[in-house]
Amino acid sequence: MPFSFSPLRPRWLGAALAVVMAVAAPAVEARIHHHHHHRGVHHARTSYDPHHMVLSSSTAMVIDEQTHKVLFSKNPDPVHPIASITKLMTAMVVIKNHQNLDEVLNIPQDDVDTLRYSHSHLPVGTRATRLDLLRMALVASENRAAAALARNTPGGTAAFVQQMNQEAATLGMKATHYADASGLHSDNVSTAADLALLVDAAVKVPLIHQTTSLSQIDVPIGHGKHPLVTLRNTNPLIDHQGWEIGLSKTGFINEAGQCLVMQATIRQRPTIIVLLDSHGHHARFVDANRVRRWLEVQNKTTLGLVGKPVSSTGTTL
Repeated sequence: MPFSFSPLRPRWLGAALAVVMAVAAPAVEARIHHHHHHRGVHHARTSYDPHHMVLSSSTAMVIDEQTHKVLFSKNPDPVHPIASITKLMTAMVVIKNHQNLDEVLNIPQDDVDTLRYSHSHLPVGTRATRLDLLRMALVASENRAAAALARNTPGGTAAFVQQMNQEAATLGMKATHYADASGLHSDNVSTAADLALLVDAAVKVPLIHQTTSLSQIDVPIGHGKHPLVTLRNTNPLIDHQGWEIGLSKTGFINEAGQCLVMQATIRQRPTIIVLLDSHGHHARFVDANRVRRWLEVQNKTTLGLVGKPVSSTGTTL
């Protein structure tokens, strides 16, 4: 059964910590225009005290996956547009449908984004397997890949989106609504607690866990002497020293701001991190680094984490 955060809601209101910034924390930047172009990783240093935490994301939630205890929250209740975080649910539905992952699908004009005119690595006429489209949607946040996955389901896109909403209800995501499979539509909305439920479920799906934790993928969508195209993960923290990430998904549209959800093992404990509505290309990644450093200096007894540590796959160590 999906876990519920409702018994912990009163603690959320008192969990936001107001503090002053003071120690060095490396930051990374990914240049992303919803379709998530990269221009490299930049290192910056910001002074702050890791024993306390101030985050630039307007909503944040940090949860111990083993105990489901909310360790930190900031403004957790608003319903936000979630942009490409949507693609985690798209992947969940594709996998749950048990469709042939080796089937080759076509990218027609219908899959072109005419809402935001986002960039795509997939020209009209591209052919790729359902598996490769799924991998591109999760790692490179490829919008046409997500559109093709939804369109190539029994009943088409409308039936697929209905399945997404049904799956959200099954997981207990009561404040979540999906309007498309890519996240381009601002009517794709959720809360921090609902997205934590989604991350908790998605990381347990081996294909999603394995794919979203890759720093890059090679996909056969090129031509001539270069049939393979390398696409990098939209979360540069995947390659960052000190991170052990089991699931990652970024998102951005203007209405949503910069978003990031992750499952990462920190101090031998699987932890869910939800960061919504950050402003500035690298703010969400700076916030994630601050969360990790904050957890690394906290006393586990103070946090109420008295159980045995577990691995990122949920095995007791």
